[in-house]
Amino acid sequence: MTFNYLNEKETAVIINKGTEAPYTGSLYECEDDGVYKCKQCNEHLYLSNFKFDSKCGWPSFDDSIEGKVSQILDEDGVRVEIICSNCKGHLGHIFRGENFTSSNIRHCVNSISLNFDLWSSIKHKKAYFAGGCFWSIEKEFDNFKGVFSASSGYMGGKIPNPTYEQICTGTTGHLEVVEIHYDESIVSYEELTELFFQLINVEQSNGQGVDIGSQYLSGIFTSNESEINIIKDKINDLTKKGLKVATKILEHDIFYKAEDYHQDYYRKR
Repeated sequence: MTFNYLNEKETAVIINKGTEAPYTGSLYECEDDGVYKCKQCNEHLYLSNFKFDSKCGWPSFDDSIEGKVSQILDEDGVRVEIICSNCKGHLGHIFRGENFTSSNIRHCVNSISLNFDLWSSIKHKKAYFAGGCFWSIEKEFDNFKGVFSASSGYMGGKIPNPTYEQICTGTTGHLEVVEIHYDESIVSYEELTELFFQLINVEQSNGQGVDIGSQYLSGIFTSNESEINIIKDKINDLTKKGLKVATKILEHDIFYKAEDYHQDYYRKR
């Protein structure tokens, strides 16, 4: 594995597990939209929407990209250290029970351990898939190559900002959807679509598996003609194999993120 060159100060923190002085890091007050990467190996670690101001003097995040940050007991035997899962470089420490955000977690990270890319500087795209209960669909996409994050939510309904209780009545018209943030230079929309069709029963028209109801119908919300053509080609291939595809091609709509307890459901449990 080839790593980036680290100067003396970076080595002191990333390799020798030091800590930069509070309020001095270049990324402490960063509020731009993008992705935070490991300075040593360029692994994507945190999204900008995970970041919050804890007034602690270091960048704080209430979540990390699935599988990218590992936790180990600190050398002091008390605190929990966080490291890059890929290169094992030191990032900082994780704290719980402070009630800064609803997740009740704070990744306290040294700025010097990170690099930052604006979304506009990378081939950042979004995709939206509805395939029954969003818990399992989110889990599979979270672990797929080129995916920054997968979030559970609702799309296609008649009322704004629906709650889970409302969409479960079957009267709002919303589907349970997973929003995918991905790097187009690593994974294509076609590959994401292929994975989606592998995860679902394409012929089931009343839901998915034992989850029956309008919110569990399968569909793909599209943003452009290219996405539509990719989906149509896949449906045509399945039809030629004798399958009666029930999955719908739907026009892009507002995505409403689901309640916190739905996010990363399997990882949390």
